[in-house]
Amino acid sequence: MKAIIKTNMGDMSFELNDTAAPKAVENFTTHAKNGYYNGLIFHRVIKDFMIQGGDPTGTGMGGESIWGRSFEDEFSLDARNYYGALSMANSGPNTNGSQFFIVQAKDVPSNLLSQMKQIGAQGGFPEDVVAAYEEKGGTPWLDFHHTVFGTLIDGGDVLDNIANVRTGMNDKPMYDVVIEAIEIVD
Repeated sequence: MKAIIKTNMGDMSFELNDTAAPKAVENFTTHAKNGYYNGLIFHRVIKDFMIQGGDPTGTGMGGESIWGRSFEDEFSLDARNYYGALSMANSGPNTNGSQFFIVQAKDVPSNLLSQMKQIGAQGGFPEDVVAAYEEKGGTPWLDFHHTVFGTLIDGGDVLDNIANVRTGMNDKPMYDVVIEAIEIVD
């Protein structure tokens, strides 16, 4: 299943991972099909980190799941916060609602990569994962804190352009970056 996030700056396409995160995918796709995200903004943009949206208040303080309450985290060793990961935003364990973010970090600091190599597979960072972070970039410190439910497959230029917008207080873009619609393709 795919999701196309259509913005006023272009489209980004994602492969959704309903095997690793079935509830997060169900929540996101149901909201998308119901038009919940239409017209909402990316309210938080931090270059070389991530862009965040999905809050109807546009403040980072609102939004709810399709069930009307928070839902639990879904972590998988195969779903990581690499560059282009589509992940649930939260305010702590098991507090998922409607907000999501897209990882835009293209590099992982070398000292962190070294630490990940030392931690190794026992600590959740086998060699292939470290190599993938080294190659793709991302935010490994968010693994097992934020549910990853999708991967960018097209539109990296749009993601990077959004990440480059001027921001003001609370990392909010000076000019709205609008989610016009999210199309779900089965």
